[in-house]
Amino acid sequence: MGDRYENTGCRRGEQLAGRRPALSAGVRYTREELDWVEAEWAFHLHGRSAFMSREDFLQLQLWAGEGVPADAIVNAMEAYFTRRAQRAQARSFVALAHLAKDVARAVKLRAALDREAAVPAGLEAWGAVKEPLRSDPRTRALFAEWKRLQAGAPAPDAPGFLDHFDAERTAFSAMVAQAEQRLGAEAEPLREGLRARLAESRLEEGTLVWRRAWDHHWSRVVCESWGIPH
Repeated sequence: MGDRYENTGCRRGEQLAGRRPALSAGVRYTREELDWVEAEWAFHLHGRSAFMSREDFLQLQLWAGEGVPADAIVNAMEAYFTRRAQRAQARSFVALAHLAKDVARAVKLRAALDREAAVPAGLEAWGAVKEPLRSDPRTRALFAEWKRLQAGAPAPDAPGFLDHFDAERTAFSAMVAQAEQRLGAEAEPLREGLRARLAESRLEEGTLVWRRAWDHHWSRVVCESWGIPH
């Protein structure tokens, strides 16, 4: 992540680059995952605080020690900032530690998920999807396959977890691609809006982190456009 500090020319980034706390040995976050979390942080703050503080990275270290996956932290950001946007007077100072309740909720939800009940609940939710996509059998079948894999996911430490995770994400991507295709001309204004948001986050278009941020947020945009539960 030091490369990003050196390339931006941001004074705050230059100051923090040499003081970033080293994450303890054995954590599961890769450099790419750390870049992703930091990019999402800047995305939600509209580029206002493009780099995390030392305290924020210490908080990441604590979550890493607890085995909290990076995507759970990103999803917690979504929940926190959605709630924050609805407040009349949101706090001006925001720290990663403020996400603690949302992160704990995300971890608890994963642990308590009833695998057997998840599939029918997910398929029942398809009824809320907007037409004409709701009546599209191909998209519904892709949604059902994704939910089936999601419900049958093994524990993270179980053999075959990574292969199962890859299959689940592939199924989700196939469903999103089909839903995106059905958007037709309505997709382009949505793409332009997302490009503008990512530009505010000071992400260079086409880079690895930009593509990862794009994939993550574009899938949400497509799902929300149709009302697909995700």
